[in-house]
Amino acid sequence: MSKLGNIGARLHRGEVGYDFVGNRKIWYGISILITITAILGLAVRGLNMGIEFQGGAVLTTPKTSVSVAQAETYAQDASGHTAVVQKLGTGGLRIQIAGVDTGKSDQVKDTLAKDLNVGSDKINADLVGPSWGQQIADKAWEGLAIFMVLVVIYLAIAFEWRMAVAALVALVHDITITTGIYALVGFEVTPGTVIGLLTILGYSLYDTVVVFDSLKEQTKDLTKQTRWTYSDVANRSINSTLVRSINTTVVALLPVAGLLFIGGGVLGAGMLNDISLSLFVGLAAGAYSSIFIATPLVADLKEREPQMKALRKRVLAKRAQAAAGEELVAARADDGSGAGDPEDAAPAVVGQRSQPASRGRGRGRPSGKRR
Repeated sequence: MSKLGNIGARLHRGEVGYDFVGNRKIWYGISILITITAILGLAVRGLNMGIEFQGGAVLTTPKTSVSVAQAETYAQDASGHTAVVQKLGTGGLRIQIAGVDTGKSDQVKDTLAKDLNVGSDKINADLVGPSWGQQIADKAWEGLAIFMVLVVIYLAIAFEWRMAVAALVALVHDITITTGIYALVGFEVTPGTVIGLLTILGYSLYDTVVVFDSLKEQTKDLTKQTRWTYSDVANRSINSTLVRSINTTVVALLPVAGLLFIGGGVLGAGMLNDISLSLFVGLAAGAYSSIFIATPLVADLKEREPQMKALRKRVLAKRAQAAAGEELVAARADDGSGAGDPEDAAPAVVGQRSQPASRGRGRGRPSGKRR
């Protein structure tokens, strides 16, 4: 831990660092590849929308010894539709059947009671209308659009429009990857998933704003010097906040990973998967985009400004001049000029050096003591 803290302190002071901005084309390529994969997953497989968005019946049974796979077969045979069955902590089953109306629901309930060998009155049946699910979807899209607009306005006022554009691109990047993972994995999309998606936007924006705030602070009066370009300062801002971003992300991912892998995987609480997967993928994608996408994109946009182009020319010219001077000194040291060859140079004086006597010193002066 002490070594990690030492590395973080050196990163913050700029003593060490990685060229994130200089290698931005690599990160852009990786992000484009992942985004294309996510879009293909959405186009080919699509999202597995939950019953809250499609409408149907939700049947909850008491404790039973029937397995989940067998219950799915019973529900599909009784309804003629695909069923999703989850094991509850009480030992009962939660059976979701999409596209079932009120009349069909009572018939399915009676049939399942016989197959599961339980009383029909002990099975709780709830109906979800498709219109209600559509309202949830519409409200989710409205909330997402309002959030995006407010984010752009806030960042444009607090920082500048280029940072607002970069943050918006990073947020779209995170949402696309998360929804694409849902399509590829086949997890059910529920209102919990929507809540998770909206939550990760806040985390992603937090990491991005931390880097942007450091960048804004370090670029004050940037054009008055000739040592650093805007990309150099952007890279220093990423390195100075890198350990902080990693620590924040890891701390946030640990409990979410517990929900996803232990709660949903080991314990079989499938209802935790819908929100935990969106949080897990979104948090990781948000940390990645804030470091590898948002800030390098801001640097690209800023470097197109005339004053930043002029600054880059001055900085590169000064660096070229300094490099030429170093090469000249090295060349003189090699060919004997300037520093010279040790054999051709005058011998060094070692010890006390005697001064030559003056020609007129002591002339006409009698020897001995003066009287």
